[in-house]
Amino acid sequence: MDILLLHSSYGLRPAVHAAADRLREAGHEVHVPDLFDGRTAETVEDGQHISEEIGRDELLRRAVQVAAPLSARGLVYAGLSMGAAMAQTLALADEKARGLLLLHGTSDIAENAEVDDLPVQLHVADPDPFETDDWLNSWYLQMQRAGADVEIYRYPGAGHLFTDPDLPDHDPEAARKAWAASLDFIDSL
Repeated sequence: MDILLLHSSYGLRPAVHAAADRLREAGHEVHVPDLFDGRTAETVEDGQHISEEIGRDELLRRAVQVAAPLSARGLVYAGLSMGAAMAQTLALADEKARGLLLLHGTSDIAENAEVDDLPVQLHVADPDPFETDDWLNSWYLQMQRAGADVEIYRYPGAGHLFTDPDLPDHDPEAARKAWAASLDFIDSL
């Protein structure tokens, strides 16, 4: 399975490479673009500053540049936090998308978004300051209206980026469960 994995606003850090390696060890071909051109952040605020400086449109253009030559084979779009938001945007626009794996984030959904039973799996902290309950309820309904087949996994007490062992948010047990479910999800596609 070809997977496009998009990094969080912290940039392309060791945890993203480790996630890609985990997916590769399971037999998948993983593409991990550096949307920040080598820049990384130490804090969420720094990452948001880099993201805003580059701009959402440019970040999406960079992601599309990597995805376009691969999409004909049917990509699984995956992302971490900010990368999950971009992966969602790309997957909903790609009629050949095989699946969408969201870790730590979602995005707005265009009113005219329409997919044909796109498998979607979301892993998110509970509570998560960036993914509130009200937002997730609305997001879920909008994704279903768009035609997605959505599964949501919530991790009580975990921090926002709980799969990243280099951040204070890290929760080893939640990360283990999220990766196990994620690999099962991808294997089922």
